[in-house]
Amino acid sequence: MINRPHYMAFLNRHRDHQIIKVVSGVRRCGKSTLFQLFREQLAAEGVPAERMLTINFEDLAFETLQEYHALYDYVCKHLTEGERTYVFLDEIQHVPQFEKAVDSLFIKGNVDLYITGSNGFFMSGELATLLSGRYVELRMLPLSFKEFCSGLSMPAQTMPAVLYQRYLQQSSFPYLTQVEADEAGVREYLQGIYNTILVKDTLTRLGSGAPTVIDNIMKYLAANIGSLISPSKIANTLTSIGRKMDNKTVERYLQGLRDSLLIYQCDRYDVRGKSLLKINAKYYLVDTALRQLLVNATGRDTGHILENVVYLELLQRGYRVYVGQLPKGEIDFVAETPQGLAYYQVALSTLDPDVLARELCPLQQTGDQYPKYLLTLDEIEPEANYNGIQKRNVLRWLVDK
Repeated sequence: MINRPHYMAFLNRHRDHQIIKVVSGVRRCGKSTLFQLFREQLAAEGVPAERMLTINFEDLAFETLQEYHALYDYVCKHLTEGERTYVFLDEIQHVPQFEKAVDSLFIKGNVDLYITGSNGFFMSGELATLLSGRYVELRMLPLSFKEFCSGLSMPAQTMPAVLYQRYLQQSSFPYLTQVEADEAGVREYLQGIYNTILVKDTLTRLGSGAPTVIDNIMKYLAANIGSLISPSKIANTLTSIGRKMDNKTVERYLQGLRDSLLIYQCDRYDVRGKSLLKINAKYYLVDTALRQLLVNATGRDTGHILENVVYLELLQRGYRVYVGQLPKGEIDFVAETPQGLAYYQVALSTLDPDVLARELCPLQQTGDQYPKYLLTLDEIEPEANYNGIQKRNVLRWLVDK
């Protein structure tokens, strides 16, 4: 199993505190494995097995516990008076009114409670209402580039560029680092995840909708990652291919895809005015290999794919991320960090002087002293400093934490 220290640090930071630990994330990103790693750590520290209770609601063995009274009674029967029990409830969205059981367990002084879920709206919007003030949330993603590399059985001297291409092609879902999967095997696995999320998370959440239309919207977003998009633009595109659609319906479907955690919306940020802009946004996929599955565009749009990787990395590092809007130009990403803002411009290469000038120009217009980075794949002259703008090789940046 691949160690994920950033996420383990979250669990350890809140361990033994009377707060519900929530781990949300797209299906198969490694939530259950994270809990397994944490239980192994507890066992190594001397916590006995009977004081670690695990219930996975996607396991048929626990189907009878998908009723909150039954769940509460079952957990209570496995508690030891005067001893702390670590309780792990996996994919709890399958339990209607789960919050009633969770609330009652939360107030018990001898329960340390951990839960996971795969639906974005449930784990952020609804959860904030149901468990207000009683939980902390870890938003989990599939493997970062650094985590992916750590899970491969490859010679230590393997070139970073080779590892990067494998990351794009093999996907960031943890399972695929543990098996010898050829291109067909990767596609089959990703297709299974995609179909499951579309049906179980997106359509079920929406309550109604046309699977083909939602699939078309998803493919449109995958083909246009890194481009400014509006619901009206999507509606017009669908109408042009014979699928008449209004803006409100598109907005509803986009929300469903965001809730399923297949896509992330990156809103625009007015760099000069320091405020969010409501019109148009960019969309990025939770895994870049999904783009190949949906668009089948080998070798195309590599710049926007690199943007997608950098966007996910910034999320992995715990930042809020926006598109930077300027009066003349755009900064790929504005990140809210614990130290303030940081600006990131992403390019395949800036060895051409004209390209370098074009990429530096937006960063030079910010009018502030926040850190500014130019990330490229350049191996010749990979590092430089342009009056405070730091150029870095993006693959080295991805593994520097």
